Amino acid sequence: MQLLRPKRLTTAVLSATLLGTGACAPSNGATMPPSAASAPNGTQVSGADGSIGAAGIGDPDFPTDGNGGYDVAHYGLKLAYDPPTKNLSGVTSVSAKAVQNLSRFNLDLHGFTVRRVTVDGRPATFAREGDELTVSPATTIAKGSSFEVAVDYAGKPDPVRNSSNLGTYGFIPTKDGAFVTSEPNGAKTWFPSNDHPADKATFDFDITVPAGTTVIANGELRGKPVNGGTTTTFSWRESHPMATYLATITLGRFDVKTGRSPGGIPVYAATDPAFRRQLDFLYTTSAKVTDYWSKVFGPYPFSSTGGVIDDFSSGYALENQTKPMYGGFDPDQSIIAHELAHQWFGDSVSITRWKDLWLNEGFATYAEWLWSEHIGGLSAAKTFEDYYAAKQAPMWRYPPGIAQRQDLFNNSVYIRGAMTLQVLRERIGDQKFFDLLRTWTSKHKYGNATTDEFIKLAESMSGRNLTDLFNAWLFKPERPTLR
Repeated sequence: MQLLRPKRLTTAVLSATLLGTGACAPSNGATMPPSAASAPNGTQVSGADGSIGAAGIGDPDFPTDGNGGYDVAHYGLKLAYDPPTKNLSGVTSVSAKAVQNLSRFNLDLHGFTVRRVTVDGRPATFAREGDELTVSPATTIAKGSSFEVAVDYAGKPDPVRNSSNLGTYGFIPTKDGAFVTSEPNGAKTWFPSNDHPADKATFDFDITVPAGTTVIANGELRGKPVNGGTTTTFSWRESHPMATYLATITLGRFDVKTGRSPGGIPVYAATDPAFRRQLDFLYTTSAKVTDYWSKVFGPYPFSSTGGVIDDFSSGYALENQTKPMYGGFDPDQSIIAHELAHQWFGDSVSITRWKDLWLNEGFATYAEWLWSEHIGGLSAAKTFEDYYAAKQAPMWRYPPGIAQRQDLFNNSVYIRGAMTLQVLRERIGDQKFFDLLRTWTSKHKYGNATTDEFIKLAESMSGRNLTDLFNAWLFKPERPTLR
């Protein structure tokens, strides 16, 4: 994700801006698994007999996000949305595997009226408290068993508003549809889920809207939209594991351009009519950036690329998997390069806990610097020097490796995270550095990873002890001294 901010800051203003808001996320091998990587939910047990899934996945910075006791493999969303009334209704099915005995478990859901819940087709009892939907199946689900919970619900989506970092996010009604961007925990504003990036899953979307409205979701269309007279149903499928915050069903009136990049990757670009002039630029730039990152970071991990510009002034862009969203502005090459770098760093290789967010945002910010090098702009080394010259910048007090709960997307995560990579590049040399990036994206493809794992891999591949480098740049609240 990337909040809109000046792309080049002068030294005079760096100290006033470098801690402002910024934005835009367990390894299971290099091949795509049939389901999400096993989330570390198994230890999240509660209740006298250990059969009650915890109401949080165990992330200390977001203690109520996600849930314990199960691992989601797939979400199936069959929903209808009516823009004039702003009503969303339908059924979300969650296919999961129990990692403990489950007599009760939770899903994350904000708002809505829940009309019915079933587990494996049998009615289940349920209760609501805050953003927790607690489900009690008719019989206890045995550890290791696969099960499916279906939630029938309806209501007006209520996005997260007035966030200190991001303003408004989640399912956001617009004048002609909806703008759907959910980082960090807005998926629960439109479907019941295990709403934390540690539990990734595949997705099917069957979304019915009034005729003339276009639905844009992750992955690829499964056939032509189905005309129902006054309605149209769009069916999309994301067959690669995806964190819940990256899911979207952005909808409205759009101009769409499809094709393939010069490297052969399918491209889907769409713009609201208010941004029609940007459609060709978005399409062409997304294609060439994806092809270039495929050489730098390793093969593109998904089945298509592209982007969407909607006429909603969100103040940010988000790297929704396969289709980054740009909210109400014309993205330049740098922003597109940032969001598409996230397809490797954050989408394919996802964080296990939010404290490791620099693995997403620091890497994507560094990708902006690499793109500048590639097109003949400032080198990454020069960009680094400009930021390092700001001796009193607030980011020196906020190391990116230590989560700031009330300021998760502070610019230290972006800028100081990127600076860490430049220092690492200079320490181990270009050959080993870029081999490291490609190995990282291959080793953890479609899974989750941590800062500790990155440090260990960097030390292993470089043959060096890098403790001093990472301690200084990621963990110490002071301006590091350059060696």
